[in-house]
Amino acid sequence: MGAVLAGSQDLGSARRLIVKIGSALMVDAATHKIRTEWLDTVADDVATLRARGVEVVIVTSGAVACGREHLGLVGRPLRLEEKQAAAATGQIRLAHAYQETLARHGITVAQVLLTLDDTEDRRRHLNGRATIETLLKLGAVPVINENDTVATAEIRFGDNDRLAARVAQMISADTLVLLSDIDGLYTADPRKDPDAKHIPIVQEITPEIVGMAGEPPPGYSSGGMVTKIVAGRIALAAGCRMAIAMGKRPNPLAALLTPVDQGGALATWFVPGSEPRTARKRWIAGSLKPLGTLVLDAGAVAALVKGGSLLPAGVRGVEGEFERGDLVLIQGPDGRTVGRGLSAYGAADARAIAGRRSAEIEAVLGYRGRDEMVHRDDLVLG
Repeated sequence: MGAVLAGSQDLGSARRLIVKIGSALMVDAATHKIRTEWLDTVADDVATLRARGVEVVIVTSGAVACGREHLGLVGRPLRLEEKQAAAATGQIRLAHAYQETLARHGITVAQVLLTLDDTEDRRRHLNGRATIETLLKLGAVPVINENDTVATAEIRFGDNDRLAARVAQMISADTLVLLSDIDGLYTADPRKDPDAKHIPIVQEITPEIVGMAGEPPPGYSSGGMVTKIVAGRIALAAGCRMAIAMGKRPNPLAALLTPVDQGGALATWFVPGSEPRTARKRWIAGSLKPLGTLVLDAGAVAALVKGGSLLPAGVRGVEGEFERGDLVLIQGPDGRTVGRGLSAYGAADARAIAGRRSAEIEAVLGYRGRDEMVHRDDLVLG
């Protein structure tokens, strides 16, 4: 299995953290109300983590569960369009709850609604990544939910465990915490088997690990351990460690700041073999087909070797037909391929701004695009 990475079993080393909160934690099953006192303790934890320099993103469920009561939809299964209507009402209440609780700490909240297509289509993926990155740089806490009001059965995540993992993959987060009604993965369902043993660390999703997942619990939750294992697979591939932890307790994140052997909360940690940046670079290097080529001058090549992004000023030629977000080869003036990356512009716009300074982009294109033709995070050399 290999050695476990140091610091992999607590939040102490997190730099960019995704916290997923499920419906069963967010909304009281009896009253259909948001559990505001509990949410306040989570917000307190978020403030503590941010004070330590951790960037925090929240992926929340609960829009349908929160909104259905206000539309008289309690007590029976909902059709897809009724779920969407309930979500439209509930999303407002969820956003307001997060806004109020984090405002106590002077923290700004931003709502982001995503569908499965938004994370899988490269252009939308880049848009979502850029928006969330910008919000984090501006000091806001993005609160992300599935866009149930427009998603159909075919393009829904169906659970926010998988959405949280996709967001972690999208923004290269190093840590994902799934707050649950259980403190991790067990060899069997501990509610049914008193001999079930807790699994503290998972380094690989094997058939045995998959077989340990039981049935989802009754109530609002649509996930269960099965979807958490799926999320773990996505997270590990993205170089993001993931914890399944007990969420019902007050201050559930603070409890994860201390290792278990020092009195911290029990959890199951899924530990990857690489960092998020390495995993993303590997994806760019080997998982996409190049659709065009950018030819650079010698100065631009030298800047890339030093770790810089590719600016339009250094581009001398644009070959092929590609759209924003597509993979392009990057060549030096001698015709040698020096790398590959995701283009921030389609071929037509790239040709228009090639050789221009970034400050000229708006005048040339009629809109203010990104300063970089290929950002260094979307670039692989060699």
